Amino acid sequence: MGDRGAHAIARLTKRDVEVLLAAYDDDPEAALTTALRVVLDRPAADLAELLAAAGLGPDAMDDVAVRDSLLRDLNELRGLPR
Repeated sequence: MGDRGAHAIARLTKRDVEVLLAAYDDDPEAALTTALRVVLDRPAADLAELLAAAGLGPDAMDDVAVRDSLLRDLNELRGLPR
């Protein structure tokens, strides 16, 4: 999925993951934005900034496989892979 440039600063809580999974089907970009803000400790960052900090390209959200892989990482690892 590309070379991720940033390491996670924080980990998602069980509740964070529950919210992520519940919201993902309706609005994947908003759900991933919320989770990435927690993981990267950037509460005011927009999606483009978060994707860059996570080492993902600006059009990563256009690729369903990339979105699903990011969701899987956030769910299973409670953060981003190192």
